[in-house]
Amino acid sequence: MFEAVLTICALAGAPCRAALLPGHEAPTRAACETALPAGARCVPAGPALALTEIAPGVLVHRGAVAEPGAGNAGDVANLGVVIGARSVAVIDTGGSAPVGEALWRAIRARTDLPISHVILTHMHPDHVLGASVFDGARIVGHAGLARALAERGAGYLESLQRLIGPGPMLGTALPRIDEGVGDAARIDLGGRQLALRAWPLAHSATDLTVLDEATGTLFAGDLLFDDHVPALDGSLPGWQAALDALGALNAQRVVPGHGGPVLDWPGGGAAQARYLDTLARETRAAIAAGERLTQATGHVAASEAPLWSLFDAYNPRNVTAAFSELEWE
Repeated sequence: MFEAVLTICALAGAPCRAALLPGHEAPTRAACETALPAGARCVPAGPALALTEIAPGVLVHRGAVAEPGAGNAGDVANLGVVIGARSVAVIDTGGSAPVGEALWRAIRARTDLPISHVILTHMHPDHVLGASVFDGARIVGHAGLARALAERGAGYLESLQRLIGPGPMLGTALPRIDEGVGDAARIDLGGRQLALRAWPLAHSATDLTVLDEATGTLFAGDLLFDDHVPALDGSLPGWQAALDALGALNAQRVVPGHGGPVLDWPGGGAAQARYLDTLARETRAAIAAGERLTQATGHVAASEAPLWSLFDAYNPRNVTAAFSELEWE
Protein backbone atom coordinates (compact mmCIF):
# COMPACT_ATOMS: atom_id res chain seq x y z
CA MET A 1 0.00 0.00 0.00
CA PHE A 2 1.19 3.52 -0.84
CA GLU A 3 0.07 6.87 0.51
CA ALA A 4 0.56 10.55 -0.26
CA VAL A 5 2.64 12.68 2.12
CA LEU A 6 3.65 16.29 2.25
CA THR A 7 6.85 17.41 3.96
CA ILE A 8 6.19 20.16 6.49
CA CYS A 9 8.84 22.16 8.34
CA ALA A 10 8.52 24.76 11.05
CA LEU A 11 11.44 26.96 9.97
CA ALA A 12 14.52 26.66 7.78
CA GLY A 13 16.94 24.35 9.56
CA ALA A 14 14.27 23.14 11.97
CA PRO A 15 12.92 19.57 12.12
CA CYS A 16 10.63 18.46 9.29
CA ARG A 17 8.01 15.73 9.11
CA ALA A 18 6.31 13.81 6.31
CA ALA A 19 2.61 14.39 7.05
CA LEU A 20 -0.06 12.08 5.66
CA LEU A 21 -2.54 13.41 3.10
CA PRO A 22 -5.55 11.20 3.85
CA GLY A 23 -7.61 9.89 0.99
CA HIS A 24 -4.80 9.22 -1.47
CA GLU A 25 -4.06 5.61 -0.50
CA ALA A 26 -3.59 3.10 -3.31
CA PRO A 27 -2.19 -0.42 -3.72
CA THR A 28 0.58 0.72 -6.10
CA ARG A 29 2.79 3.77 -6.38
CA ALA A 30 1.46 4.48 -9.87
CA ALA A 31 -2.14 4.51 -8.65
CA CYS A 32 -1.19 6.73 -5.72
CA GLU A 33 0.45 9.22 -8.04
CA THR A 34 -2.74 9.69 -10.04
CA ALA A 35 -4.14 13.18 -9.23
CA LEU A 36 -1.43 13.69 -6.61
CA PRO A 37 -1.72 17.13 -4.91
CA ALA A 38 0.99 19.68 -5.71
CA GLY A 39 4.10 19.25 -3.59
CA ALA A 40 3.11 15.77 -2.40
CA ARG A 41 4.84 12.47 -3.08
CA CYS A 42 3.87 8.83 -2.76
CA VAL A 43 5.65 6.58 -0.27
CA PRO A 44 5.01 3.15 1.27
CA ALA A 45 2.31 3.40 3.92
CA GLY A 46 3.49 4.39 7.38
CA PRO A 47 2.68 2.76 10.72
CA ALA A 48 -0.91 2.01 11.74
CA LEU A 49 -2.29 1.78 15.25
CA ALA A 50 -3.31 -1.61 16.59
CA LEU A 51 -7.10 -2.00 16.70
CA THR A 52 -8.91 -4.74 18.63
CA GLU A 53 -12.49 -5.69 17.74
CA ILE A 54 -14.31 -5.88 21.07
CA ALA A 55 -17.80 -6.32 19.58
CA PRO A 56 -19.08 -6.65 16.01
CA GLY A 57 -18.05 -3.49 14.17
CA VAL A 58 -16.59 -1.89 17.31
CA LEU A 59 -12.82 -1.49 17.49
CA VAL A 60 -10.57 -0.01 20.14
CA HIS A 61 -6.97 1.13 20.30
CA ARG A 62 -5.39 0.99 23.76
CA GLY A 63 -3.13 3.96 24.37
CA ALA A 64 -0.08 3.62 26.58
CA VAL A 65 -0.63 4.16 30.29
CA ALA A 66 2.08 6.79 30.43
CA GLU A 67 2.70 10.49 30.24
CA PRO A 68 2.97 11.93 26.71
CA GLY A 69 6.57 11.87 25.51
CA ALA A 70 8.90 11.50 22.57
CA GLY A 71 8.58 7.73 22.68
CA ASN A 72 4.80 7.66 22.23
CA ALA A 73 3.99 10.91 20.31
CA GLY A 74 1.00 11.43 22.60
CA ASP A 75 -0.52 7.98 22.03
CA VAL A 76 -1.67 7.71 25.66
CA ALA A 77 -5.47 7.55 25.41
CA ASN A 78 -7.89 4.90 24.24
CA LEU A 79 -9.45 5.52 20.82
CA GLY A 80 -12.55 3.97 19.31
CA VAL A 81 -13.99 3.15 15.89
CA VAL A 82 -17.59 2.15 15.14
CA ILE A 83 -18.41 0.87 11.65
CA GLY A 84 -21.97 1.15 10.36
CA ALA A 85 -23.49 0.10 7.06
CA ARG A 86 -23.05 3.57 5.56
CA SER A 87 -20.18 5.26 7.40
CA VAL A 88 -17.69 5.18 10.26
CA ALA A 89 -17.43 7.15 13.50
CA VAL A 90 -14.15 7.76 15.31
CA ILE A 91 -14.21 8.33 19.07
CA ASP A 92 -11.20 10.38 20.18
CA THR A 93 -8.12 10.80 18.03
CA GLY A 94 -4.97 10.83 20.17
CA GLY A 95 -2.52 13.50 21.26
CA SER A 96 -0.88 14.54 17.98
CA ALA A 97 -1.31 14.52 14.22
CA PRO A 98 0.98 11.45 13.84
CA VAL A 99 -1.32 9.47 16.14
CA GLY A 100 -4.35 10.59 14.14
CA GLU A 101 -2.58 9.56 10.92
CA ALA A 102 -1.78 6.11 12.33
CA LEU A 103 -5.43 5.76 13.37
CA TRP A 104 -6.54 6.71 9.84
CA ARG A 105 -4.33 3.98 8.36
CA ALA A 106 -5.71 1.41 10.79
CA ILE A 107 -9.28 2.28 9.82
CA ARG A 108 -8.49 2.18 6.12
CA ALA A 109 -7.05 -1.31 6.56
CA ARG A 110 -10.47 -2.38 7.85
CA THR A 111 -12.97 -0.50 5.65
CA ASP A 112 -13.32 1.86 2.72
CA LEU A 113 -16.50 3.43 4.12
CA PRO A 114 -16.32 7.20 4.64
CA ILE A 115 -15.48 8.52 8.09
CA SER A 116 -18.54 10.69 8.69
CA HIS A 117 -18.05 11.68 12.34
CA VAL A 118 -15.28 12.31 14.83
CA ILE A 119 -16.62 12.39 18.39
CA LEU A 120 -14.42 13.97 21.06
CA THR A 121 -15.20 12.84 24.60
CA HIS A 122 -13.70 15.89 26.31
CA MET A 123 -11.16 18.67 25.98
CA HIS A 124 -7.90 17.09 27.11
CA PRO A 125 -5.17 17.12 24.46
CA ASP A 126 -4.36 13.41 24.51
CA HIS A 127 -7.89 12.81 23.19
CA VAL A 128 -8.36 15.59 20.64
CA LEU A 129 -5.14 16.69 18.91
CA GLY A 130 -5.25 14.06 16.16
CA ALA A 131 -8.67 15.22 14.96
CA SER A 132 -7.45 17.58 12.23
CA VAL A 133 -6.30 14.55 10.22
CA PHE A 134 -9.95 13.60 9.62
CA ASP A 135 -10.76 16.43 7.26
CA GLY A 136 -14.28 16.06 5.89
CA ALA A 137 -15.68 14.35 8.97
CA ARG A 138 -18.15 16.19 11.20
CA ILE A 139 -16.47 16.85 14.55
CA VAL A 140 -18.82 16.54 17.51
CA GLY A 141 -18.24 17.28 21.17
CA HIS A 142 -19.78 18.69 24.34
CA ALA A 143 -21.47 22.07 23.93
CA GLY A 144 -18.67 23.63 25.99
CA LEU A 145 -15.82 22.02 24.08
CA ALA A 146 -15.15 24.78 21.54
CA ARG A 147 -14.88 27.41 24.27
CA ALA A 148 -12.72 25.19 26.47
CA LEU A 149 -10.28 24.57 23.62
CA ALA A 150 -10.19 28.27 22.79
CA GLU A 151 -9.25 29.02 26.39
CA ARG A 152 -6.76 26.20 26.95
CA GLY A 153 -5.67 25.13 23.50
CA ALA A 154 -2.55 27.26 23.15
CA GLY A 155 -1.28 25.92 26.46
CA TYR A 156 -2.03 22.35 25.44
CA LEU A 157 -0.08 22.71 22.20
CA GLU A 158 2.87 24.34 23.96
CA SER A 159 2.95 21.65 26.63
CA LEU A 160 2.72 18.75 24.16
CA GLN A 161 5.42 20.24 21.95
CA ARG A 162 7.72 20.42 24.96
CA LEU A 163 6.94 16.84 26.00
CA ILE A 164 6.82 15.16 22.60
CA GLY A 165 9.22 17.36 20.66
CA PRO A 166 8.71 19.94 17.90
CA GLY A 167 9.22 17.49 15.04
CA PRO A 168 6.43 15.00 15.82
CA MET A 169 4.06 17.86 16.67
CA LEU A 170 4.37 19.48 13.25
CA GLY A 171 0.95 19.65 11.62
CA THR A 172 -0.85 19.18 14.94
CA ALA A 173 -3.62 21.73 15.40
CA LEU A 174 -6.64 22.33 17.59
CA PRO A 175 -9.75 20.77 16.08
CA ARG A 176 -12.69 22.80 14.88
CA ILE A 177 -15.96 21.76 16.52
CA ASP A 178 -18.84 21.41 14.08
CA GLU A 179 -21.53 20.37 16.55
CA GLY A 180 -21.84 20.92 20.28
CA VAL A 181 -24.08 18.57 22.30
CA GLY A 182 -25.87 20.33 25.14
CA ASP A 183 -27.80 17.35 26.46
CA ALA A 184 -28.13 14.40 24.09
CA ALA A 185 -27.80 13.61 20.40
CA ARG A 186 -27.94 10.65 18.05
CA ILE A 187 -25.77 9.67 15.10
CA ASP A 188 -26.92 7.18 12.48
CA LEU A 189 -24.06 5.35 10.74
CA GLY A 190 -26.46 3.29 8.65
CA GLY A 191 -28.26 0.58 10.59
CA ARG A 192 -26.28 1.61 13.65
CA GLN A 193 -27.27 4.26 16.17
CA LEU A 194 -24.90 6.02 18.52
CA ALA A 195 -26.43 7.75 21.55
CA LEU A 196 -24.39 10.72 22.77
CA ARG A 197 -24.83 12.26 26.22
CA ALA A 198 -23.28 15.42 27.62
CA TRP A 199 -22.55 15.44 31.34
CA PRO A 200 -22.46 18.19 33.98
CA LEU A 201 -19.10 19.12 35.52
CA ALA A 202 -17.38 15.84 36.47
CA HIS A 203 -13.95 14.63 35.30
CA SER A 204 -13.87 17.84 33.26
CA ALA A 205 -16.31 20.52 32.17
CA THR A 206 -16.78 18.90 28.75
CA ASP A 207 -17.44 15.19 29.27
CA LEU A 208 -19.39 13.34 26.57
CA THR A 209 -20.18 9.63 26.39
CA VAL A 210 -21.07 7.48 23.39
CA LEU A 211 -23.24 4.35 23.53
CA ASP A 212 -23.32 2.00 20.56
CA GLU A 213 -26.83 0.68 20.96
CA ALA A 214 -26.34 -2.28 18.62
CA THR A 215 -23.75 -3.92 20.88
CA GLY A 216 -24.27 -2.18 24.23
CA THR A 217 -20.74 -0.76 24.12
CA LEU A 218 -20.25 2.42 26.11
CA PHE A 219 -17.34 4.75 25.36
CA ALA A 220 -16.93 6.58 28.66
CA GLY A 221 -13.96 8.79 27.80
CA ASP A 222 -12.20 9.95 30.93
CA LEU A 223 -15.29 9.60 33.06
CA LEU A 224 -13.75 6.18 33.62
CA PHE A 225 -10.10 5.25 34.20
CA ASP A 226 -8.53 1.80 34.54
CA ASP A 227 -4.92 1.18 35.67
CA HIS A 228 -4.06 4.87 35.11
CA VAL A 229 -5.01 6.70 38.31
CA PRO A 230 -8.06 8.96 37.76
CA ALA A 231 -7.20 12.59 37.00
CA LEU A 232 -9.52 15.27 38.40
CA ASP A 233 -10.03 18.43 36.34
CA GLY A 234 -13.61 19.25 37.25
CA SER A 235 -15.73 18.45 40.30
CA LEU A 236 -15.16 15.52 42.64
CA PRO A 237 -18.81 15.24 43.81
CA GLY A 238 -19.91 15.80 40.23
CA TRP A 239 -17.68 12.97 39.04
CA GLN A 240 -18.99 10.64 41.73
CA ALA A 241 -22.58 11.45 40.68
CA ALA A 242 -21.75 10.91 37.00
CA LEU A 243 -20.15 7.54 37.73
CA ASP A 244 -23.28 6.46 39.61
CA ALA A 245 -25.46 7.55 36.70
CA LEU A 246 -23.23 5.74 34.19
CA GLY A 247 -23.83 2.54 36.13
CA ALA A 248 -27.53 2.77 35.35
CA LEU A 249 -27.03 2.92 31.58
CA ASN A 250 -28.01 -0.11 29.50
CA ALA A 251 -24.45 -1.10 28.57
CA GLN A 252 -22.83 -4.52 28.48
CA ARG A 253 -19.24 -3.34 28.30
CA VAL A 254 -17.35 -0.09 28.67
CA VAL A 255 -14.26 1.41 27.07
CA PRO A 256 -12.45 3.62 29.60
CA GLY A 257 -10.42 6.63 28.53
CA HIS A 258 -7.25 4.90 29.76
CA GLY A 259 -6.36 1.30 30.53
CA GLY A 260 -8.68 -1.58 29.74
CA PRO A 261 -9.33 -1.25 26.87
CA VAL A 262 -12.65 -2.97 27.59
CA LEU A 263 -14.28 -3.70 30.94
CA ASP A 264 -17.48 -5.39 32.03
CA TRP A 265 -20.16 -2.95 33.08
CA PRO A 266 -21.04 -1.77 35.64
CA GLY A 267 -18.50 -3.84 37.57
CA GLY A 268 -15.63 -2.21 35.68
CA GLY A 269 -16.26 1.04 37.51
CA ALA A 270 -15.75 -0.33 41.03
CA ALA A 271 -12.04 0.52 41.36
CA GLN A 272 -12.51 4.13 40.31
CA ALA A 273 -15.54 4.53 42.57
CA ARG A 274 -13.44 3.31 45.50
CA TYR A 275 -10.62 5.73 44.66
CA LEU A 276 -12.94 8.73 44.33
CA ASP A 277 -14.74 7.82 47.57
CA THR A 278 -11.40 7.54 49.37
CA LEU A 279 -10.22 10.85 47.94
CA ALA A 280 -13.43 12.60 49.03
CA ARG A 281 -13.62 11.03 52.49
CA GLU A 282 -9.99 11.63 53.43
CA THR A 283 -9.95 15.15 51.99
CA ARG A 284 -13.00 16.08 54.05
CA ALA A 285 -11.36 14.56 57.13
CA ALA A 286 -8.17 16.59 56.53
CA ILE A 287 -10.20 19.78 56.17
CA ALA A 288 -12.16 19.02 59.33
CA ALA A 289 -8.89 18.43 61.20
CA GLY A 290 -7.66 21.88 60.20
CA GLU A 291 -4.85 20.59 57.98
CA ARG A 292 -3.23 22.77 55.38
CA LEU A 293 -3.25 21.70 51.76
CA THR A 294 0.45 20.85 51.85
CA GLN A 295 -0.20 18.44 54.69
CA ALA A 296 -3.18 16.82 52.98
CA THR A 297 -1.33 16.13 49.73
CA GLY A 298 1.18 14.03 51.65
CA HIS A 299 -1.30 11.41 52.88
CA VAL A 300 -4.79 11.68 51.38
CA ALA A 301 -5.65 8.51 49.40
CA ALA A 302 -2.13 7.13 50.01
CA SER A 303 -3.63 3.65 50.54
CA GLU A 304 -4.53 3.65 46.84
CA ALA A 305 -0.93 4.10 45.65
CA PRO A 306 -0.13 0.40 45.02
CA LEU A 307 -3.29 -0.02 42.95
CA TRP A 308 -2.72 2.57 40.22
CA SER A 309 -0.10 3.58 37.66
CA LEU A 310 1.15 7.20 37.61
CA PHE A 311 -0.11 7.69 41.16
CA ASP A 312 2.65 10.07 42.24
CA ALA A 313 2.14 12.24 39.16
CA TYR A 314 -1.62 12.70 39.56
CA ASN A 315 -2.76 12.05 43.12
CA PRO A 316 -1.24 15.25 44.58
CA ARG A 317 -3.04 17.23 41.85
CA ASN A 318 -6.27 15.41 42.66
CA VAL A 319 -5.93 16.19 46.35
CA THR A 320 -5.25 19.85 45.54
CA ALA A 321 -8.36 20.07 43.35
CA ALA A 322 -10.52 18.19 45.85
CA PHE A 323 -9.28 20.26 48.80
CA SER A 324 -9.96 23.51 46.95
CA GLU A 325 -13.50 22.42 46.12
CA LEU A 326 -14.53 20.67 49.32
CA GLU A 327 -13.25 23.28 51.79
CA TRP A 328 -16.15 25.48 50.64
CA GLU A 329 -18.88 22.89 51.32
